[in-house]
Amino acid sequence: MAMEAHVIQAMIQESIPDAKVTIEDLRGDGDHYAALVVSEAFRGKSRVQQHQMVYAALKGKMGGELHALALQTATPETAPKLG
Repeated sequence: MAMEAHVIQAMIQESIPDAKVTIEDLRGDGDHYAALVVSEAFRGKSRVQQHQMVYAALKGKMGGELHALALQTATPETAPKLG
């Protein structure tokens, strides 16, 4: 069973409270998402460590209920400008 975008967002924000999370359903199938996660908690951490924090927030759902997640992480000043 696929995960809904709002569930992914809530799980990330529960684990990383200051996170600004943008989720996009890439195929409209609820199975392939892109996520941009911006948090002060990423400061001083490598990209791998940042991604590990997000995957930990998903509590083992990656690869199961959540098939594919194209993940981008950033601190507030390095975040891409949206809109």
